[in-house]
Formats: sequence, C-alpha cells, structure tokens
Amino acid sequence: MPVSRLTVSCILRSFRSSGKRHLILTGDRGSGKSTLLRALARELDPAGLPGITTWAEKRKGVWLKEHLTGKAVEIGHFDPSLPGPENRMRPDPEALTGFGAAALRRAAQAPGAWVSVDEIGYLETTFPAYCDAIRELLDHKRVLAAVRLQKLPFLQEICSRADTFCINLDAPLGQQGCVIMASGLGRRFGGNKLLADLAGKPLIQYILDATEDAFARRVVVTCHPEVAELCRAQRIEVVLHSQPWRSDTVRLGMKALGTSALQGVMFCPADQPLLEQDTVRALALWGACLPGRIRRTIWQGKPGAPVLFPAWAFEELLHLPQGKGGGAVAKQHPDQVDFLEACSAAELADVDRPEDLELLRQRIKS
Repeated sequence: MPVSRLTVSCILRSFRSSGKRHLILTGDRGSGKSTLLRALARELDPAGLPGITTWAEKRKGVWLKEHLTGKAVEIGHFDPSLPGPENRMRPDPEALTGFGAAALRRAAQAPGAWVSVDEIGYLETTFPAYCDAIRELLDHKRVLAAVRLQKLPFLQEICSRADTFCINLDAPLGQQGCVIMASGLGRRFGGNKLLADLAGKPLIQYILDATEDAFARRVVVTCHPEVAELCRAQRIEVVLHSQPWRSDTVRLGMKALGTSALQGVMFCPADQPLLEQDTVRALALWGACLPGRIRRTIWQGKPGAPVLFPAWAFEELLHLPQGKGGGAVAKQHPDQVDFLEACSAAELADVDRPEDLELLRQRIKS
C-alpha cells in the first residue's frame, strides 16, 4: 500500500488509541519517513517542535541541525575507502558526542511535551554517548522520530520499546485480510438494499471504496448474484453462496481468505455506507503495529463495526455457534478488546429500512 494513503489523521488516531508514549516511523531509504514526520510534527505543534534533523548529501557528508538554535554541524563525511554500497560515511566523534548529544539534552529540557528527531541511522549508533542521550530524551519527553530500518541493536531497541508505537512504512498495514459481509436478505428494507442508490452509487460501493488497497486480501461474501456480478466487474474477489446463517458468512469469508499467512482479519458490514476510509485504515494500522488484540470501532460508548480480529481468534471465528457473528468472539474475550473512536455516529449507522437510507441521503446533501 502506498504510504501516501496513510493520512496524518489515520496515524494519529491509531497512535492515540494505542495509549503509547512515543511515535516512531521506520522504513528503508526512500520510504517517506521524513516527509510524513514533518506533517505529523506540524499537526502536533504548528509552531514547530524542538529537536534535531539530520540529512545526507550523496558522496559528501551527513549534517545535523538543532531546531532550537538553527545551528548545523557535519557529523560524518564520505569516505570512498569504506566498503559499500551503503554506510560509507565516516562519523565525526566530536560532532556527535559533543554538539549532537548536547542538542538532544537541550531538547529534553525545552518547553512542551513533544520533541522531533529526524532521523536516527547507523552513524549515530556507533557512539554510546549519543545513544544514551536519545534514551534520556525518551525518558523525559514524548518523541516523534524517524528511524532507519536496519538490523542494528540500538535501532531495534528503540523501535521495540514497550512505550512506542512504531510504524514500518515499507509495509504499514502488514498482512491482514478483510471480509465484507454482504449476505443480508434485506427483509426490513423490502429487497436487496445493497444495490439501492445513494448519491449516485450502489450502497455496497461505499464499503468497497473504503476498504480499497488496505489489505493483503479482501473478499466479499454475498448471497446476491447481482452483488457478486458488481464485485467481479471490479475484480474484487467474491464468494456467492446460499447458506442461511451469519456464522456461515464468517466461515466462508475466512476460508476464502486463507488465513495461514494473515496476522489479522477485519469484518466490515456492507450496509454501513458512511464508514470512512480513514477509519478503516486507522483500525488496520493499529492492528498491524500492535497485533494480538481485538480492535473495533466505538461511538460515545456504543461499540460498532468494523471489527479486527487477531490470528489467535481465527479458530473461534471458523466455529461460531449457528447464527452468531464475530461479535460473539469479542464478547467472550472482553479483556482483549480495544476501541477506536469513530469520527461520528453516522459512520456506524447501518441501513435496515428505507427510511434509514433516506436519512443518509439527507445527511449527504447537507
């Protein structure tokens, strides 16, 4: 998934829901860490965050700039004698352990809750005094940082801290699946509501758009041939069935995904058209960064859908009691459920009756 699809709002909603202290962006060269970090920093404090910025110029050197003073120093210079193709900068010990470490300590004492560090790479890890200054900063402030994705002990230590929400921008949403539940018979609506028009689009198109490009695999499970045809026309995987129970829809979706390689599966209702793409991604991002718990949306204390289940719940989802949905698994494990606040009550509103659809039409017009 392109990093550009991860909005600042999506990231901050996931991060704040997690309750973690620090927000770290990691990834390989060119993953967009610095660009995204600057956007996040502006959102956290439009006046600017204290901290440092480092940057490299190819075949020249690496520089470090302190935000508080505006002073910049060269902390490494290109050395063609070093083995390549990467890590060919020779560090300047005095610049890193002197000015660099002091700049971090000054940031730790600056007013405000947050500090920005862009970025931390292999050069900085070669000096214990500089690493200790970063640890001290993490103990005193909330840190927004970009960290190069390399198998170096100090970088791995930072990214794996228990108080850190770490996003790998090379694969921000991990390996997760999505089942779109589209098997309702629409008895109260008086027919197949999923093809009813809402602002020029079939009702089901909204959830198809909201879940686009967010998952390793996605499948629509439906008992309506017309819905199956619409999905196939968009090259969306679909399971057309005639099973009667909600538990059947869950089981068929899980089997179609093939869950052995997935770390989580999100279940999305097809009749919840105002669910925002940002909310789907925020929930998926939270599950990818901190896997292992059930995550679901909520509005003012009322839980709703979608719901994201981790791998340990797959077996229970495959063997639900007849007629039950994934909510039964969440109710069995209330201590394993975390909540993401929806943007509005309308996001969690579903369409059961014609009047529900008319209310949504009025809301969209307004």
